[in-house]
Amino acid sequence: MGQRTSYPPGTFSWVDLQTTDQDAAKSFYADLLGWEYDEIPIGDGSTYAMAKLQGHSVAAIGGVEGDDMPAHWNCYVTVESADASANRASELGATIIAPPFDVFDAGRMAVLQDPQGAFLSVWEPRENIGAGLVNAPGALAWNDLISPDVAGSSAFYRDLFGWDIQELAPGEYWSIANGTNRNGGMMPMPPGSHPAWNLYFAVDDVDATVARARELGGDTVMGPMDVPNGGRLAVLRDPQNAVFSVLTGELDP
Repeated sequence: MGQRTSYPPGTFSWVDLQTTDQDAAKSFYADLLGWEYDEIPIGDGSTYAMAKLQGHSVAAIGGVEGDDMPAHWNCYVTVESADASANRASELGATIIAPPFDVFDAGRMAVLQDPQGAFLSVWEPRENIGAGLVNAPGALAWNDLISPDVAGSSAFYRDLFGWDIQELAPGEYWSIANGTNRNGGMMPMPPGSHPAWNLYFAVDDVDATVARARELGGDTVMGPMDVPNGGRLAVLRDPQNAVFSVLTGELDP
């Protein structure tokens, strides 16, 4: 189990869902991944539903902002300073979608769109470090970038976060290391897709999870399929059309 009390800068540390039907999404993920929720009021009658496993926060579900915004998952990387990271990202060619702002006493964040078009959030922790549990069934286990220009993406993120990015499968997959820890990967964007950071939740049985997701009104985008480390993964779409992935196999501790 991967209980966490802090994250080194440059580490993926949190994910949250912005959805068009918060109650339906909560029910779907509770059934699929075993989540329970703590509701945090955020004003105007809205809540930020903190998903819990074994008493630890693992993700959150909130409503979309604006009528035209589709349901989507957001990935967060811990940084020392949200302001410094946003400034540097802008210098490197990113678009700052949401300039740095405080999230109550929890932390400070910014949202950027990298030069290749993928959205990412940076998180400067204060009272909240992010996920208290990772690499366990129902919790965040991996993050992959789908990029139309892997070389350009690699240069951008190396400079922004200091990541060590190495090509593993020629032309197919690049690994991301943050210090000595594997932190995610990059791959070329398939035809008909769009630039995005994709998140993975660990599960005990990918095929059973896919079957259950379909029963709950979700759909399969890709897989299930085997991966080289002996694991198995699938890309899913929830009933509100937010895309996420599930995997089983060897995970970092």
